[in-house]
Amino acid sequence: MSITVEDVKNALTAVIDPNTQKDFVSSKTIKNIKLDGNDISLDVELGYPAKSQIDMIRSAIVAALQALPGAGRINPNVYSKIISHTVQRGLKIMPNVKNIIAVASGKGGVGKSTTAVNLALALAAEGASVGVLDADIYGPSQPMMLGINGRPETSDGKTMEPLENHGLQVSSIGFMIDPDEPMVWRGPMVTQALQQLLEQTNWRDLDYLIVDMPPGTGDIQLTLSQKVPVTGAVIVTTPQDIALLDARKGLKMFEKVGIPILGVVENMSTHICSNCGHTEAIFGHGGGAKMCADFGVEFLGALPLTMSIREQTDSGRPTVVAEPNGPVAQIYKDIARKVAIKIAEKAKDMTSKFPSIVIKND
Repeated sequence: MSITVEDVKNALTAVIDPNTQKDFVSSKTIKNIKLDGNDISLDVELGYPAKSQIDMIRSAIVAALQALPGAGRINPNVYSKIISHTVQRGLKIMPNVKNIIAVASGKGGVGKSTTAVNLALALAAEGASVGVLDADIYGPSQPMMLGINGRPETSDGKTMEPLENHGLQVSSIGFMIDPDEPMVWRGPMVTQALQQLLEQTNWRDLDYLIVDMPPGTGDIQLTLSQKVPVTGAVIVTTPQDIALLDARKGLKMFEKVGIPILGVVENMSTHICSNCGHTEAIFGHGGGAKMCADFGVEFLGALPLTMSIREQTDSGRPTVVAEPNGPVAQIYKDIARKVAIKIAEKAKDMTSKFPSIVIKND
């Protein structure tokens, strides 16, 4: 009895992607099913970076197809393909950046930059091409967090090359000024600097650009929403009521300007005593999850308040590279995967499919 393509599809409807919680057939992940007698080959195209997940997914596919009566050799080609997704109406995606993710907070001091850099490193660890744009013009911290010194090079005097470390492409105003020099600039200068950093950096084929936003809802946030094609935003908060109050304002701002909220990250969720191991919710409990329930957005994860996160970031080796197999790095990786999956489920960007219409008076 020979196996048909329909048999293969029916077998795979029972296989659930552990990351998306959807079966591989209805999610249109399975492509190019080919039969050679009872030997089966197929492509499994994941819309999110999944370097650490590929073997597990391949094994699940093989196990399901080997259960078919008379099945021969099974050859699933499992790979990730990151594509561009929709942005705000009226804006086109950048030619060399597929998806821009804004990491924002309503107030300072909640660990937004730490979250941004670890999110970027976690996506890169799964095989994605990732960049970081330090949009916090008044307080750029990414050069120190990523252990990068030096000035950007330029070959034409108009554009600059991103600096690199830990597999990330990075652009920051911090590369161009003395670390002790304050940015005493008015709003228009700051927004112009943001646009120049974004558009005049020679990003090289990025799957994701993580934008580390300044806190608040001011000029830079408005410029970002009006002129930068953003795929989605991640809101960072702490559990305390005053931080949540500001985080809610940040979330509502992105909703008003048409940027989807990918989810909320709660930092300093619990403190674990380094001496006795006692866990205490010193900033309150459950605030981030309640905020998500109130606004109908996803709670991406909670990070503990630990000395190691601070020490690793201050030393230029954030947690995901300092302790890649540690429990805190795993939380960042889980958050990054959720963000990538949320983006993969968004509508594809179709602007490149439409022709440009030019009207001339001849």
